[in-house]
Amino acid sequence: MAGRGGRGAALLAALQKQEEEERAAQQQQPAVGRSAALAAAESVPQPLGRAGRARALLDAQLQAPTPGISQPQTLSTYDSRGGSGDAAFQPAKPGIGRARMLMQAVQSTEQGASGLESQFASKASVSGEKSPRTPTPPTTSPRAGVSPSHGQAVEQYSRMALAANAPDLKPKKYQGSTGEQVNVYVNYMRLRTSDVGFYQYAVLFEPDIDNRNVRFQLLNQHRDVTGDVKTFDGSQLWLRKKLSDSKTELQSTRRSDEATICVTILFVKSVPANKCLQQYNVLFRNLMRIVKMTPVGRDYYDPHEPLQVPQHKIELWPGFKTSIEQYDGGIMLLVDVSHKLLRTETVLEFMYAAYTAKKDSFQDTIYRQLVGQVVLTRYNNKTYRIDDIMWDQHPKNTFTNRRGEERSFIEYYKTVYNLDIKDMDQPMLLNNPKRRTQEGKEAPELILLVPELCTLTGLTDQQRADFRVMKDISVHTRCTPEQRLAAMRKFRQRIYQSDEARTLLEKWGLELEDDVTSTVARTLPQENIILGRGKQVKSGPEADWTRDVTREPVISAVDLNNWSIMFVNRNEKAAKEFVTTLQKVAQQIGMNIALPCYTELHDDRTDTYLNKIKQAITPALQMVVTIFPTMRDDRYSAVKKLCYAEMPIASQCINSKTISCQPNKLRSISQKIALQMNAKLGGELWAVDNPLRSTMVVGIDVYHDKTGGKSVAGIVGSLNNIFTRWYSRVFIQPKGQEIVAGLKLCVAACIKAWHQENHELPQRIIVFRDGVSEGQLPIVRDSEVPQIRETFSSFGADYDPKFAMVVVGKRINQRIYAKLPSHHGGAGGSVGNPPSGTVVDETITRVDWYDFFLVSQHVRQGTVSPTHYVVVYDSGSMKADHMQRLAYKLTHMYYNWPGTVRVPAPCQYAHKVCQMAGMHMHKEPSLELANRLFYL
Repeated sequence: MAGRGGRGAALLAALQKQEEEERAAQQQQPAVGRSAALAAAESVPQPLGRAGRARALLDAQLQAPTPGISQPQTLSTYDSRGGSGDAAFQPAKPGIGRARMLMQAVQSTEQGASGLESQFASKASVSGEKSPRTPTPPTTSPRAGVSPSHGQAVEQYSRMALAANAPDLKPKKYQGSTGEQVNVYVNYMRLRTSDVGFYQYAVLFEPDIDNRNVRFQLLNQHRDVTGDVKTFDGSQLWLRKKLSDSKTELQSTRRSDEATICVTILFVKSVPANKCLQQYNVLFRNLMRIVKMTPVGRDYYDPHEPLQVPQHKIELWPGFKTSIEQYDGGIMLLVDVSHKLLRTETVLEFMYAAYTAKKDSFQDTIYRQLVGQVVLTRYNNKTYRIDDIMWDQHPKNTFTNRRGEERSFIEYYKTVYNLDIKDMDQPMLLNNPKRRTQEGKEAPELILLVPELCTLTGLTDQQRADFRVMKDISVHTRCTPEQRLAAMRKFRQRIYQSDEARTLLEKWGLELEDDVTSTVARTLPQENIILGRGKQVKSGPEADWTRDVTREPVISAVDLNNWSIMFVNRNEKAAKEFVTTLQKVAQQIGMNIALPCYTELHDDRTDTYLNKIKQAITPALQMVVTIFPTMRDDRYSAVKKLCYAEMPIASQCINSKTISCQPNKLRSISQKIALQMNAKLGGELWAVDNPLRSTMVVGIDVYHDKTGGKSVAGIVGSLNNIFTRWYSRVFIQPKGQEIVAGLKLCVAACIKAWHQENHELPQRIIVFRDGVSEGQLPIVRDSEVPQIRETFSSFGADYDPKFAMVVVGKRINQRIYAKLPSHHGGAGGSVGNPPSGTVVDETITRVDWYDFFLVSQHVRQGTVSPTHYVVVYDSGSMKADHMQRLAYKLTHMYYNWPGTVRVPAPCQYAHKVCQMAGMHMHKEPSLELANRLFYL
């Protein structure tokens, strides 16, 4: 195989050889099954997404798939039977670049075209589509018996690809009808596109050019050929006009050394306007630069109008998150207000402060607080993660650049950025990004940063715990729906007030809709909250039943007869006042609490707490309550590890500051602690009605340790039909792994626990999966769903319950604004937050998935965030109304808060248990506590 510098030459040679062989074949022998194979290709849907782009490029260049290439399966739309129309998704092999794959594909065509027809037939069979018995040749095919030329075959394939890529719209049955209809705005603007599509080209450089910026410079030397209206990502080029030749060879001059570079532009296919989402996103990134917005990470911000919070040394850059996607309502631009939080102090200033505060151990303090943080270098507005601190490296040290020249950091920053470094002895910060080699392995690429030139981003744990800091920041970041809507309109106005930006949109045939998109939503009925003694109360418009649950008996109360409370001597008074108040408020919820065994500690060392807890634990002891004078993570983690893994017992940790307050506030706090303690002991607080009988719901989430430890998956399943009792399991897996490998074992344990409680197997199982990005949806469907289905067979060959997998997304940028009646008679009126229970299942839903948005919470400040539900599998064909109502009911069942939460309770419980195991315990909890909510 040719080296990195020779791939382009080898590729061109292979393409030329292929064309010569095709011309010779046309003159000497007829084609074997070529037109039939191309016709059969019409029935094969083309892959979507990043992997699909590369695959489409290769397929179009090669005229048709070849027998020697391993082809990734397509990502299908959701089908009404709950499965996928295609086989399992198989990602492309990592580590092989598009150019090398193209070379291998070209070489494999030497095997001939005899196997193409059978390959297409087998692929159509795998994807669930019938292969045509008698393929009909395309109307533009060449005369019989003659193999098409390179350009003809590519054009034929391109037209077929356009038809195959047409999205399958979801049937109307995936939209619900329950609830009161309301008119809402969404943070989208429709993007009108012209009927004219784009032409996609592959761009090759000989010799090969690694630097992406140099590739742009070389291509831009030929604007007379490509024109000004183009989008280029370094390897693929999209034009509004079609070049005269399918293969265009150009000569460019590299500025650095005046070397001549051969630029080859190869036609790939024609792309319709509604398939150019990637190009539209690239275009809007260019628009943001035109209107003077600065990229920081994936988003764009305005550094020219920062919002200052000087009392905390913080500034906020206002900006926007944008993305263009195809939705049920058409191609739309999502716009959401965003703020980039920067601390005005540099990393060096932070180091100075740490040294002044504690000279003896300042290095440990700096390492603990800086490693893992993200910094911004203002000279290029890029962000870097601090992976280590190099105490032996300094700005006066030298490094070797790409040209082999040795220079110091001081000289580099002066020459390139005109920056003078003042402190010559400061240590350097290490950033260790991973890059993929050609063999698919991760190779380190070390970057050294100067602390003096790095600005800290984000907040420290201390700042997050400071109420005043968070309150002052929220004045700027907690935007109301009115403010967000105004910002969206200002965003559009800013683009159209720029002549350059407006002209660029017109050249590409694009136009933003005049106003924000509106649609119809539905508000689900309020739920009945079932308390003890059969009493029922409405959840209310604010979805909060704190007053009722603290004054009425709970469904099932567990008396606390034998327990111990531990505190240091200075917290004795606060501890005894807390116990007295706790006993009084517990009686109101039907829970009897006896006097505890008081244990006074002489110091607050971690070992002192652990030794006293070990001495206090007996078989009869129900719970250990520890009061900490200050909250320290190491002490909290040590106590939880002892109580939940080594000597399993219910544990309640309380900060002395929390209970050292006024009597009225202490009463309110004690009520919440009493409810939490009862739940940890196995009590049942409240319930909602569930019409689905013999139904088990399961929540799955994964915790990733930021300090480099292993990832922990949490699986929680319900034990009864009213979702008041739960069983939890934890599975520890390799670092950074999101897909749960031990899912089969954990789900089987949940089903067994259900059987022990109900003496029957559940007839319906619904899994709510949290923590999955949109790009991982096919992997969840094709990896985790089969694992769970295989579990059922272990309970008998005839056991096949109705099963659904729902992915829950909460880190989303979609926003929903309720239209309110106009107070001044103006058009449109004002907007506010939609009420709890608002569902949107049209317009902004995806064309290729069964999904909906649900607003479950009520907020008094800022803008409420909806939750995105994607049903990736459903063998029971559950009605959309029932799925939406069930998701909403489950948001009422999280026992740590007497109100609705953003995600279904099993997801929140799974999050808590895997966070407890991954962040604090670093091991699996004892199975003796599996059927209790010990992790609350």
